[in-house]
Amino acid sequence: MQKITPFLWFDGQAAEAAKFYTGIFKISKIENLSPMMAAFQLDGVKFIALNGGPQFKFTEAISFFVSCQTQKEIDYFWEKLSAGGKKSRCGWLKDKFGVSWQIVPPILGELLNDADESKSQRVMQAMLQMDKLDIKTLKQAYHAGVTSTKRKPK
Repeated sequence: MQKITPFLWFDGQAAEAAKFYTGIFKISKIENLSPMMAAFQLDGVKFIALNGGPQFKFTEAISFFVSCQTQKEIDYFWEKLSAGGKKSRCGWLKDKFGVSWQIVPPILGELLNDADESKSQRVMQAMLQMDKLDIKTLKQAYHAGVTSTKRKPK
């Protein structure tokens, strides 16, 4: 049993949000829809959405981190989740309901936490120039300045 469940407050759009999200994540399902609430799962994580009214809005203070192994996966989630929303910097976006998402490859953490600070700084600078993260460009920044130890034949 999942001990902690994200509980999202919507202004009358709980069912629409549940259908939107379950239409994006391949391993997902709607468990229950009612006029007041929607319960659904995304990749095995249970969510509850409430039609609570206009009193509260979503902010970037809370976001959902989507770990993507490939560029194809990044591209997919970036486009699907941002449809009708707003794309931002460094892999962040807001969906059409105002919920914030981070679409990030795990390799980013590895590259940013390298023992060689100059490599990490190059990756950070490359990332700061991006909206949607690009794995190839991040790796190129990491390897920039690396010279080959092979000698040219005489």
